[in-house]
Amino acid sequence: MSQTLFDNAPWADGQPRLSVLIPFKGDDPCDLLATLGREPVAAEIIVLDDGTADAALTERVRAQVEALPLPARLVTLATNEGRSKGRNRLVSHARAGHFLFLDSDMAPDTPDFLGRWLALIAQDDPAVAFGGFSLLQVEPRPDQALHRVMAGHSDCLPASERMGAPEKHVFTSNLLVRRDVFAAEGFDEGFAGWGWEDVEWGMRVARRWPILHIDNTATHLGLDSAATIAAKYEQSAANFARVVAAHPDVVRTYPSYRVARILRRAPLRGLWRPMIKAYALNGLAPLRTRAFAMRLYRAALYAEAV
Repeated sequence: MSQTLFDNAPWADGQPRLSVLIPFKGDDPCDLLATLGREPVAAEIIVLDDGTADAALTERVRAQVEALPLPARLVTLATNEGRSKGRNRLVSHARAGHFLFLDSDMAPDTPDFLGRWLALIAQDDPAVAFGGFSLLQVEPRPDQALHRVMAGHSDCLPASERMGAPEKHVFTSNLLVRRDVFAAEGFDEGFAGWGWEDVEWGMRVARRWPILHIDNTATHLGLDSAATIAAKYEQSAANFARVVAAHPDVVRTYPSYRVARILRRAPLRGLWRPMIKAYALNGLAPLRTRAFAMRLYRAALYAEAV
């Protein structure tokens, strides 16, 4: 696929120890870029416009890249190539020994966010490390209330809890990877749409290298509505089936797999599954029971894959 490159002035002389890799499609990464640019560290920033097809947004990002004091490159694609391919493409432009995958809707929680990653690299040279999610900077909104509850329950976990299943809590939203590790294990480009490509990558990597979890969090600003969550789960079912086929020994330990196996034996899924979804989308129902219903709806979708 053809690509258009734009480099800012510091790019030519950059000698980074960390390459920050940020894909976006629709989300505006300018605030994140400005935040990262305030740290005077040995890092470069590479941004991928993965087929946004929004000329105004692309121009805003280009102007932000041009203004950054850190070396920065913007890679623009005319059409979307997807989450796995896009991240593999970002790596092809990286020059440092470690890569930090960072989603465009994240916001670092500390002013020395990149400095902490660089200190870890200097001290431990980790193969893989995940910094964690938070919701510290998200303003509560009624339409995002369900996602906030669900994320607080399963995503925003301290490093001590994530280390209990290190490969399960690997997400490309705030993920450090050493160059040699990624050269051996890139993202599987057979995944399509949303979900599981990063967790599956973590499963492969965990068989060869240790996965470290630390508390160097960034806030996930892009919380979804309940309808969007349901749509993403529906989209992810095929990806879950791909993970089950590739890593049955690992997936069998996950609660979502065990529940899906139970639900597979239940009759008339076509009748009661839409009812579970409807309850999860009901804004008048208690949030805790809606969150349970949404997780149950996901398991019912995944029942087709187990």
